[in-house]
Amino acid sequence: MCGIAGFFSASSVDRDRSHEILGDMLETIHHRGPDGRGEHIDAERGVVMGHTRLSINDLAGGCQPILSPDKKIVLTNNGEFYDFKRYRSTLMAEGDRFSTKSDSEIAIGLYRQLGLEFTEHLRGEFAVALYDSEKDELILVRDRFGIRPLFFSVQGDTLIYGSEVKAILAHPAVEPRLDSQAVLHQLMQTIVPGSSAFKDVQALEPGHLMRIRRNNGSLQIETHRYWDLDFPYEEDRPEKVDAQEHIDRVRDELIRAIVFRLEADVPVGCYLSGGIDSCCILGLATGAMQSAVKAFTISFDNDDYDEASIARQMAESMEADQEMIHLAAEDLYGENFIKTVWFAERSFYNTLGVAKYLMSKRVNECGYKTVITGEGSDELFGGYPAFKRDMFLHGMSHETDEVRAEFQAALDKSNQLFKGAILADDQRHHPAWDAICGFTPSWIQPWMETLDIARPLLSENLREELSDYDPIAAIAEGVDGDMLEGRHPLDRAQYTWSKCQLEGQILNWGGDRVDMANSMESRPAFLDHHVAAAAIEVPPSLRIKGNIEKWVLREAVRGVLPEVLYKREKFAFMAPPAHTDEKKKAKVEALIDQYLNAKTVVDAGLLDPTRVTEFLDGWRNDTDAVSLTRKDTLLNHLLCVQILHGHFVG
Repeated sequence: MCGIAGFFSASSVDRDRSHEILGDMLETIHHRGPDGRGEHIDAERGVVMGHTRLSINDLAGGCQPILSPDKKIVLTNNGEFYDFKRYRSTLMAEGDRFSTKSDSEIAIGLYRQLGLEFTEHLRGEFAVALYDSEKDELILVRDRFGIRPLFFSVQGDTLIYGSEVKAILAHPAVEPRLDSQAVLHQLMQTIVPGSSAFKDVQALEPGHLMRIRRNNGSLQIETHRYWDLDFPYEEDRPEKVDAQEHIDRVRDELIRAIVFRLEADVPVGCYLSGGIDSCCILGLATGAMQSAVKAFTISFDNDDYDEASIARQMAESMEADQEMIHLAAEDLYGENFIKTVWFAERSFYNTLGVAKYLMSKRVNECGYKTVITGEGSDELFGGYPAFKRDMFLHGMSHETDEVRAEFQAALDKSNQLFKGAILADDQRHHPAWDAICGFTPSWIQPWMETLDIARPLLSENLREELSDYDPIAAIAEGVDGDMLEGRHPLDRAQYTWSKCQLEGQILNWGGDRVDMANSMESRPAFLDHHVAAAAIEVPPSLRIKGNIEKWVLREAVRGVLPEVLYKREKFAFMAPPAHTDEKKKAKVEALIDQYLNAKTVVDAGLLDPTRVTEFLDGWRNDTDAVSLTRKDTLLNHLLCVQILHGHFVG
């Protein structure tokens, strides 16, 4: 795990000046790689590549950039390639030689043999920059789910890239500005795929490869999708279903993915909440290790949101060495909130991101550099309440209306705590989503409700500029409708969430960005693409069976789960919102005083100070739990947007 940054120009560059600029870029992402720093500068060809290293494999010799034996290929990689020992053996048998013992070096050998098809053999979490001097082209590649971040900006005849936006903003050609449309998206939570919060800075989308070539004094840029979450057509699914076959395949692929992620030259721990995902990771990892695993658990100071007791039961059953991190109001707000915004470079609706930031800090303090995590399970196996709602409404044609209504009532009752944040009060529709999906997915509906109260809070200038802009339609336009056509409604719900929320939210302020803030690599085993291949073949009726979400996964790992967890309904992992106790309210008020006072709001020019004051008064006086939950999410967004401006624009 590391950080990468650099730039590629259509003309030659000044070596000394490029060295200075690259140094500034790498310094901004020092937290991603505090163990070493390297660079490759070919001034004549306009190639500048840098790397900050977090040493996990080949501790002594794995420094980057890595050059091929003939010096014609240069590689920097942020992430991990699994099953790399087998590839090293195969490549060596075919004549390739290696200068390091690093997993990253296999990418050079695979590229030399296969060209751009080398992406098919890269298994893991990665963001790659590879320069081929013979073709004089730079290749950027991002992993299939976007576990590792990779941003870029084109400025004139130069493409600038980096693991984090802050590295790109350190280049003098890039003006640090928040994008007007993105501000609205930040306030409503959901962003357009491939976008960032910043003007002229984009994300290379998951499963994509970019080729940048020089052509008569300008850059020629092509982007290709090399992988996608390709659910089978409904008509192609077999009529007869062998449930045990799917259970066995899911179990086998998940075990294999976990075993690969235990491979490291440093100790590997596990994140452990009270959910099925992390508990089965711990259970299967314990079996593979045949020894106690270090488990890290967050405990909140509110019983309604705290899952620590179930996590403790799981840790005890596996004889794990459990580290409990107790978090209260003073931990989740104040300076930790502000720092988390800086690392995430985007807004977040709940202080879970702050909690994850503090957990990775504790992991680092315990001497661990890497953990296996449970992200991706809900995306692949239909775990979120919004998926269940769509399954009940659109995907259960064989069930009676009465049965679907019974399931719906049970879902609403069990998720009452999270209404206003992850489930909308009533069904919402949008023509753009109805057109590509056949319905408006339940996951986006609460953010449509948030948008209703967020848009009026924009400054007068932004309201006027964005008067004709429809952010819900823009998000829909960022989704490939061909990947939805002919698929089951549950497949469509899962696909659209994965394209819009997984990379931009779960894997950002809930994953890489807050983990790497403390130089700690997270390895989400469920997001192994072989696990994904098994998951999409599972019939929807086995992903959500009756009223049981993730049924096939529950059966696959039943032997390692406590009975209470095997039977437990999905519980959203969230930190207690601000309105739940007076201490949190007081800490939020301190942030409001600092970032949402009239002068600061006017100076930033993003929000309307009068309307923000009215919103805050309404939040303070509201007594409805659902309304308060929704206002809490927007309050977090308002604070984050102002903090983003303060951090990066000033």
